[in-house]
Amino acid sequence: MSDPIFILGHKNPDADAICSAIAYEAYKHAIGETEYVAARCGNSNARIDAILEHFKVPLPRFIGDVTPRVENIMQSEVRSLSKNSTCAEALELIDKYDVRALPVVDDNGHLEGLISIFQLGEFFIPKPSEPIKMRRVHSCISAIIRSLRATVLHQDRSDQVEELFVRVGAMDIRTFDNNHKERGTSANSSIIVVGDRRDIQERCLQLGVRLLVITGSLEVDADIIERAKERNVSLIVSPYDSASTSWIIRTATHIDSLIDTEVKCFKAEDRIESVKRRIANSNASLYMVTNEDKALVGVFSKSDILRPSRTRIALVDHNELGQAVNGAKHVQITEILDHHRLGNIPTDQPILFINRPVGSTCSIIADLFRAQSLTPTPAMAGMMMSGIISDTLLLNSPTTTALESELLDWLSPIAGISAEKLAKLIFSSGSVIINHAPEEVVCSDCKRYSDGDISYSVSQIEELGFTNFWNHENALDLALEAYRKEEGLLFSFLLVTDINTQNSLLVVAGSDELKGQINYPLKGQNNIYDLAGIVSRKKQLIPYITTLLKTIGVVG
Repeated sequence: MSDPIFILGHKNPDADAICSAIAYEAYKHAIGETEYVAARCGNSNARIDAILEHFKVPLPRFIGDVTPRVENIMQSEVRSLSKNSTCAEALELIDKYDVRALPVVDDNGHLEGLISIFQLGEFFIPKPSEPIKMRRVHSCISAIIRSLRATVLHQDRSDQVEELFVRVGAMDIRTFDNNHKERGTSANSSIIVVGDRRDIQERCLQLGVRLLVITGSLEVDADIIERAKERNVSLIVSPYDSASTSWIIRTATHIDSLIDTEVKCFKAEDRIESVKRRIANSNASLYMVTNEDKALVGVFSKSDILRPSRTRIALVDHNELGQAVNGAKHVQITEILDHHRLGNIPTDQPILFINRPVGSTCSIIADLFRAQSLTPTPAMAGMMMSGIISDTLLLNSPTTTALESELLDWLSPIAGISAEKLAKLIFSSGSVIINHAPEEVVCSDCKRYSDGDISYSVSQIEELGFTNFWNHENALDLALEAYRKEEGLLFSFLLVTDINTQNSLLVVAGSDELKGQINYPLKGQNNIYDLAGIVSRKKQLIPYITTLLKTIGVVG
């Protein structure tokens, strides 16, 4: 199954944002696109809860941030080595899994370093001026036996890790003796690789070399085996020729002396954008991800970081980044369904973008059901009715079109409830002001907008009368100003709409210059205005704000 595509409404969601996400998931599933999943990036409220409870629909899962993080791109199934692993084991894993580096961990999974193909290359191809390094083997007899898949005729102290040096006994016995003296390598640190040269075999036993390796699966005389036991010379038979055997013996070197302990480590929750900056000038082949106990939990490479994010989202009921879930600009936006002004969301690829001048996003989705001759379930019909009723104030908002009336007539029999009865349930579900702290009220259904270099916010709440507002006006005023300062906004508006009279009050947090240009009558304090007949943020207040900004010269 493919990764999910999360359908998200705007921050501080209203009923239309939540209901449209739920309904769009149902529509997508109905047309066979089951990877779409409804979600939300803000808290519910009493109105939304009442709708969901009535139609027995669960609240969508909360996703407050989709910013790509290391955990989204790291490989959590990590192939690792220990300090006692051999170069052969490292090379086998590198070849098998087509990687350039492997982490090295201790018995508890704690990171100790990294071994890469480059470090192994330097070990196997040392500088010509240091030929002794080409023969060096830091290992134990048992590791050499494993690497060669050798037949053991005698082994002594086979698990003891030692500094050994390998040499091929392919010359005349006199030359072998001279070379042995000239090399200055002690017998008890020598590994001699030889074929069926009995004279060399006997001389090695006399010298007491550490390991004698007979190549090509050749037979070894019984007396040679006995003498090896007497002299405590480890004796094994390799299935390979002398050249191959010598190379494979070197691969039995333990990797502990080759490990790079200076590795870059990150946390799973680190943001990808931050990681990109930190590794911009790094040429490391692999980066480690550890937890608070320094245990390895994953790895990633630069190519993993540069791949497009796998997280995909679809936006409903908004199309501006300032209103979208945190991190939206860093992930793939697959489509947008909205009924507001065009915002500023750029995309890398063409996407499905449905923007219609209708009363709600649920209107668009209900029309998609109808256009495809699909009948929603009663619960989904109820969801779409709720979004339409809430956003259009039961067809009383100036944003209402003829489509909303048609859709309510179509959906009502399916949902099993009249529009009027559902509206009563929605609008009597409780006062936002009574049920929430002032700080929560000013953030409820709050949308941020950008015009050029300035940003501002407009919140809207709907009440049955203004009594609750006047009882809490001072606290709400202070909360709105605090929110404006905290978010660094030019101004913040709170539109309080009376559903009964279809009038609104506007609370303004901003400069005196801004307040002086507002030509609606003051009501009470010097920052509360009486907006008779104004109920729509989208169609009435936002156009007014745009004109206001031009008047005071903030935007052109």
